[in-house]
Amino acid sequence: MAQSLELLLIQFLMPDNDARRQAEDQIKRLAKDPQVVPALVQHLRTAKTPNVRQLAAVLLRKKITGHWAKLAPQVKQLVKQSLIESITMEHSPPVRRASANVVSIVAKYAVPAGEWPDLLPFLFQCSQSPQEDHREVALILFSSLTETIGSTFRPHFADLQALLLKCLQDETSNRVRVAALKAVGSFLEFTNDGAEVVKFREFIPSILNVSRQCLSAGEEDVAIIAFEIFDELIESPAPLLGDSVKSIVQFSLEVSSNQNLESNTRHQAIQIISWLAKYKANSLKKQKLVTSILQVMCPLLAESSNEDEDDDLAPDRAAAEVIDTMAMNLPKHVFPLVFEFASVSSQNGNPKFREASVTALGIVSEGCAELMKDKLEPVLQIVLGALRDPEQMVRGAASFALGQFAEHLQPEIISHYASVLPCILAALEDVSDEVKEKSYYALAAFCEDMGMEILPFLDPLMGKLLAALQNSSRNLQETCMSAIGSVAAAAEQAFIPYAERVLEMMKVFMVLTNDEDLRARARATELVGIVAMSVGRARIEQILPAFVEAAISGFGLEFSELREYTHGFFSNVAEIMADGFVKYLPHVVPLAFSSCNLDDGSAVDIDESDDENINGFGEVSSDDEAHDEPRVRNISIRTGVLDEKAAATQALGLFAQHTKSSFAPYLEESLKILERHSGYFHEDVRLQAIIALKHILTAAHAIFQCQNDGSVKAKEVLDMVMNIYIKTMTEDDDKEVVANACMSIADIIKDYGYMALEPYMSRFVDATLTLLREESACQQLENGSDIDDEDDTEHDEILMDAVSDLLPAFAKSMGYHFAPIFAKLFEPLMKFAKASRPPQDRTMVVACLAEVAQDMGAPIASYIDGLMPLVLKELASPSATNRRNAAFCAGELAKNGGETTLKYYNDILRGLYPLFGESEPDDAVRDNAAGAVARMIMVHPQSIPLNQVLPVFLRVLPLKEDHEESMAVYNCVSMLVLSSNPQILSHVPELVNIFAQVLVSPAETPEVKAQVGGAFSHLLSVYGQDMQPLLSNLPPAHANALAAFVPNS
Repeated sequence: MAQSLELLLIQFLMPDNDARRQAEDQIKRLAKDPQVVPALVQHLRTAKTPNVRQLAAVLLRKKITGHWAKLAPQVKQLVKQSLIESITMEHSPPVRRASANVVSIVAKYAVPAGEWPDLLPFLFQCSQSPQEDHREVALILFSSLTETIGSTFRPHFADLQALLLKCLQDETSNRVRVAALKAVGSFLEFTNDGAEVVKFREFIPSILNVSRQCLSAGEEDVAIIAFEIFDELIESPAPLLGDSVKSIVQFSLEVSSNQNLESNTRHQAIQIISWLAKYKANSLKKQKLVTSILQVMCPLLAESSNEDEDDDLAPDRAAAEVIDTMAMNLPKHVFPLVFEFASVSSQNGNPKFREASVTALGIVSEGCAELMKDKLEPVLQIVLGALRDPEQMVRGAASFALGQFAEHLQPEIISHYASVLPCILAALEDVSDEVKEKSYYALAAFCEDMGMEILPFLDPLMGKLLAALQNSSRNLQETCMSAIGSVAAAAEQAFIPYAERVLEMMKVFMVLTNDEDLRARARATELVGIVAMSVGRARIEQILPAFVEAAISGFGLEFSELREYTHGFFSNVAEIMADGFVKYLPHVVPLAFSSCNLDDGSAVDIDESDDENINGFGEVSSDDEAHDEPRVRNISIRTGVLDEKAAATQALGLFAQHTKSSFAPYLEESLKILERHSGYFHEDVRLQAIIALKHILTAAHAIFQCQNDGSVKAKEVLDMVMNIYIKTMTEDDDKEVVANACMSIADIIKDYGYMALEPYMSRFVDATLTLLREESACQQLENGSDIDDEDDTEHDEILMDAVSDLLPAFAKSMGYHFAPIFAKLFEPLMKFAKASRPPQDRTMVVACLAEVAQDMGAPIASYIDGLMPLVLKELASPSATNRRNAAFCAGELAKNGGETTLKYYNDILRGLYPLFGESEPDDAVRDNAAGAVARMIMVHPQSIPLNQVLPVFLRVLPLKEDHEESMAVYNCVSMLVLSSNPQILSHVPELVNIFAQVLVSPAETPEVKAQVGGAFSHLLSVYGQDMQPLLSNLPPAHANALAAFVPNS
């Protein structure tokens, strides 16, 4: 075989395609015989030309897997010996490397079986050889062997690390340093042991040196291995980088800003900064690196991309990602620098910098939202100025930034509608389609939350939008439909005059079937649902069937985004139609099931690159591909399918919520899907499953209450839902998902009462404790991010608000029985009230305590001394929300705290007094201060100096905003009147005026009005005809309202 094989190898290397094809066929036939192995080994060692020797090694690597077990021991020994000789004695580097690849494959089988005990000693010896070639090939082998027999290196890890560090610092050979760099990368990929990984920290200076040398030599593909190593170190659970963060950042910034380097190299460098911002944000802060990073990243936003450059690698796009990540993690440090960059660059003569100035503001608007809200005036000045810039790119960026502001700076941005909306309306007329498209996006985001403020703009807005919808390109029509949807959602019933025309136009879009039109069809489907929500069931019910039919037919078009929007449309229709939606269930529920059961469509690219692949060596395939272990290079997920699954999951919950017992035929399958989706790999789908489970529970309750064994079945569903929620609280790693599980539990406790949920109570409490201690999976700092001071630990306002809602829900359902549970939760909750925590933490604690005091009652007394200093301090908070909650809490503590609270009465009154004055800008704060005083008077009237308090108290009545305080306030006033308290009776004129305003107010309940009316009747009975002059001075409507309470003579 050896002789014929040699000829075939030579023939395979010929330029003649026919000759090569014949040779390949013959080689494939011969390769089925195990004897091909010794024959190839012979040619690897003895063939005259390097090309033939290399081809022999490539074929050997491909074929030896299937034959190794069948070879005789002496043949195996020959193979191993020949490979070692090839590595040490071969002069051709490509042949040496090809032989090393064969060693890696053979070692995979021989080393674990104890058939190659001298391999590792040989490699260590080789790596210390005076010959550069030997040291290099040993390192190459260490790299490749980690993929096949990495575990056998574990006992030698310390020696290996020392060896790699020595080779990284090799003074005589760049090739050895580069091979060592690659080997370090391989070892880091392999090892997961934190203690082992930490030792690589001392490698960082050497890694940076080698990378700099490679960049100087133009070997960028090698230099970027450093970034792959840093990537591994950053993502490691061990606190790895320490002071070396500074040198990594400096190197990455050098590379990022070097325009002479390839896009991919610069992108890798920028990506490292991005990872550091995400996982090691506190390190960047401690090392004072934020400024130097932003001084490089912000100007990169102004860098022009090459025409033929991959957008994903463009430096400006990658820099935007870094700035966004830093804004999310270090807002206080980022915003001042970005604002300064934007202010200066907005005046730059170069339009790219003017574009970058507004782009930067748009990027940071999510992470730096609270800081931007305080500087909204100057920020808007920059952006609205840019919207009038002569350059299209600047105007487009300004429109983008406004859209971001509208999304993230709510509700403050809405108060600027008078200056913002006219600018957006003008931008809709821009000559550039790109600016128009971004302006529609800004308009859509801005209008969504405007509510009735939109009414003065409604007609001009709809005029422009309807005209654009008829005369624009598909892209513009799509964003235009989004904008109309936002306008309809804001205007509600005021949208009725435009609804018929919009719906008529949507009919045209909802029958489009060409691929390029399906996105527009999706938007149209969504818009019909939004318009239907605005105008209501009565106006939509008759014309709905045609739209539902068109929406259902869209499922046959195999376009995921259309299916996603259609599920949203069905959800809206279910909400409007309620029981009227039942007839559609048999048609739409199977579609939702189908989307929920879709294959995720994970796409995996496999790296099958072989040795050098010269002259088509790679075309000779292995007989036993199953034994090959190709490296997974890239995993991507079809996000369209995820969005569709999330929308379908949401739809199932809403169908159940609005059709209740009629959902019975679909309950079992829906529960299976939601149970599966509650543990789904992507948080968007889990979130919708968690929300939908509560609705499914409501439907199950309605379905089973009419059945004989219904209580047993209902309990099974409740068990399943509760078990999922409790598990989610501590084990899910997404804060929004966990927050929704907490909110759902709080709602279920309110709906079903304590007795139904008593079996789960101890687990609820344990899970709540875990969250308050910030020990749940979603609160773990990502991938071992640097842990800062305990008080600086990252947490999430939305999550903690949801957690703090659980305590009042428990208290409301349990009353004073909640006391022993509250005792366990009190200390972990109070950690959030420390002065070092942000204001929103303290307001969360105070609001939670107020509601617990309200519902738990008397047991709150034992906490008064611990709570009152916090409450008194928060009464003077710069935050209106904090002052409001503190006032409410002070009142509830006074009401329920018993004698313990009396010693604080003067302090509370002193703290409340400024909230009644002109300096208090917030009506809701004032209303809650009035509520607090009312509660104090009701409990201990003798402890209140009424002659001083009542004039201040009555001056702020009637209540202006927080009418939940009405019952407490007017109950107090009525009690004082009915008891003929002399202090209140000196204020009869004010009382009559207040009572009249309460009686005509649409915001007040009948119970409150009856209370006030009773007090007024009492005044009449005391003062009789003396009241007449007061009544005659009132406006007729007020006098008439009071007249209803005049007793018949």
